[in-house]
Amino acid sequence: MPKHRIFTMPLAKVYPAYVQKAERKGRSKQEVDQIIGWLTGYDQAGLLEQIELEHDVETFFDQAPAMNPNCALIKGVVCGIRVEDVEDPLMQKIRWLDKLIDELAKGKAMEKILRR
Repeated sequence: MPKHRIFTMPLAKVYPAYVQKAERKGRSKQEVDQIIGWLTGYDQAGLLEQIELEHDVETFFDQAPAMNPNCALIKGVVCGIRVEDVEDPLMQKIRWLDKLIDELAKGKAMEKILRR
C-alpha cells in the first residue's frame, strides 16, 4: 500500500502553511513554533534544521526528540475526523498538530492549546 501523500511531503512546504494560517488570524510564527516544540520536543534550532534539510513529515516526526506525554489530551475534529480515533500513529501525530494549529487560529489561549 502506498504511503499517504502528506507523509512524504517536505516539512518545508507544510510549515509555511501553518504559519500563514496563524498569521491570517492575528497569531504569530513564534506561537506556531511554540506549539510544534511542545508537541514534538524540537527546539528552535532543531525545527529550523528539519526545515532546511527538507525532511519529509514522516522523518520530522520519526526524529522528534520527545512527543509530549499530554498529546493524548488533544481531542476534537480536523477535516471531519476525530483526532483521537485516527488509527495510524503517524497520521494521528499529523492530525494532532493540525488540531493545535486550528485552535491557535481560532484564538484559543496558549495555556489551553498546550493542555496546561
